[in-house]
Amino acid sequence: MITLAEGLRLPTNGLDYTILALYFIVVLGIGFAAKRSVKTSLDFFLSGRSLPAWVTGLAFVAANLGATEILGMAANGAQYGAYTVHWYWIGAIPAMVFLGLVMMPFYYGSKVRSVPEFLLHRFGPSSHLLSSVIFAVSSVLIAGVNLYAMAIVLQALLGWPQWVAIVVAGFFVLAYITIGGLSSAIYNEVLQFFVILAALIPLTIVGLKRVGGWDGLTDSLSSSHGDAFLTAWKGTGIGEGNPLGANWLTIVLGLGFVMSFGYWTTNFAEVQRALSAKNLSAAKRTPLIAAFPKIFIPLVVVVPGLIALVMEPSLGKSEDGLQYNDAIPVLMRDLLPNGVLGIAVTGLLAAFMAGMAANVSSFNTVFTNDIWAAYLKKGREDAHYLKTGRIVTAVGVLIGMGTAFIASSFSNIMNYLQTLFSFFNVPLFVVFIIGMFWKRTSAAAGFWGLLSGTAAAMVNYFWLYKQGIIAIPSDQGANFVSSIVAFVVGALVMFVVTLCTEPKSAESLAGLVYGTRSPGMAELPAEGDDAWYRKPALLGWSAVVLAALCYVPFSL
Repeated sequence: MITLAEGLRLPTNGLDYTILALYFIVVLGIGFAAKRSVKTSLDFFLSGRSLPAWVTGLAFVAANLGATEILGMAANGAQYGAYTVHWYWIGAIPAMVFLGLVMMPFYYGSKVRSVPEFLLHRFGPSSHLLSSVIFAVSSVLIAGVNLYAMAIVLQALLGWPQWVAIVVAGFFVLAYITIGGLSSAIYNEVLQFFVILAALIPLTIVGLKRVGGWDGLTDSLSSSHGDAFLTAWKGTGIGEGNPLGANWLTIVLGLGFVMSFGYWTTNFAEVQRALSAKNLSAAKRTPLIAAFPKIFIPLVVVVPGLIALVMEPSLGKSEDGLQYNDAIPVLMRDLLPNGVLGIAVTGLLAAFMAGMAANVSSFNTVFTNDIWAAYLKKGREDAHYLKTGRIVTAVGVLIGMGTAFIASSFSNIMNYLQTLFSFFNVPLFVVFIIGMFWKRTSAAAGFWGLLSGTAAAMVNYFWLYKQGIIAIPSDQGANFVSSIVAFVVGALVMFVVTLCTEPKSAESLAGLVYGTRSPGMAELPAEGDDAWYRKPALLGWSAVVLAALCYVPFSL
């Protein structure tokens, strides 16, 4: 059960609540301001493809900066130590660069409105419908994580009843998305990004000062948890033990390749932000711009988890005491004065709302365009789909409130989210990557690869791991293994089915497979002067990101 200890009630006063109220007013104001630009369904679902790269780039990283980052990664930092940085430098940056350089030209150039719609063009209606259902289910499940975690935090920190916290946050997310569509969600995510940093940076600085600076922090943790706790790779040899319960092979393949690429390249809550960019160049730069702040997020998320472990050594020691999920609230309680405390509470609330808004906006787009318009109500006027999108947004929020309590069976939020990613995103990635680079891949292969990969991940987790048939040291390790299993099984099934079925015609694959180009996709890169590797600006962005990526992990 994800709960926060009773002793975490914060000494909030009128100043803190005033800051919180001002934030809510600004959020709704942005929603009403964005409403003026929403005239068509494209405006509602993809902001009319009109946003600049810096806006979509910040929204891209803010959409991920929800419960996963604030509570989940701080909890991981307290529980696993410096091994947590692998979720950033191995498990995010390379995939974000790959998305910008390789996959966005296909997504944006084909003018699709969602990730499943790309599968419709490449593999046909069977894969399209299956992926749409998977996206819809995973979106509301992950939205529920943000709602549930936020309700528990507000209940413990501010004394709000859990149902009140859920209804209040759900209402504001519902209001500004329903009113202003994706534009409202994205501009609010940009605001939320800075609010979150305004909350976490002071928390980190004051926390470091309290424990004696970086030297004091490392000395304390080295003496209590050993030197390996503060390194990213020590103890990850095959057969060696470490707190993460994973070796270098499962980290590199399971997290760094399969799970990371599966999440960042197929998760529509992220890709939707890039699809709303004003042109192909801005769409490519969206994940590359987002990669820069992503490199430094561990400094204000993972490091506070380490600080909390020094200040409260009892974290995670007993079921009745402080848990790893309490790391950030412990620091807020012990370190921040009123006023700054109000900013911190607002930043925490902003993080949960950003995560929920990202998943609700992706849910309404996928359900309306890929299920309702494609199979249930075809050929209606645009106003019908705009109205449907607004109704589905309300439905998505209500379902998210219900699924919030599914997260209660997991003691670490990150474990739950990574389990969902291994079930849903990894099988999608294997279908995408094989279909995008192998022309022979058939329509049937896409469907059976997606279905078998999802089933294989679930069998590995619920049967082989949970029933003790195979021994894996931790839930995180099991998620890495499930991801590898899903990828391998999905790839093998696609290979076999492709050899036994007829491929699609070359004409139907134009612009959907690497190396092909269709006349209607003028912005797609070709083997000429506009090829991606001939773009100095894009190569410059990528080189800086990858250079930082290579330097930082190996300096630990």
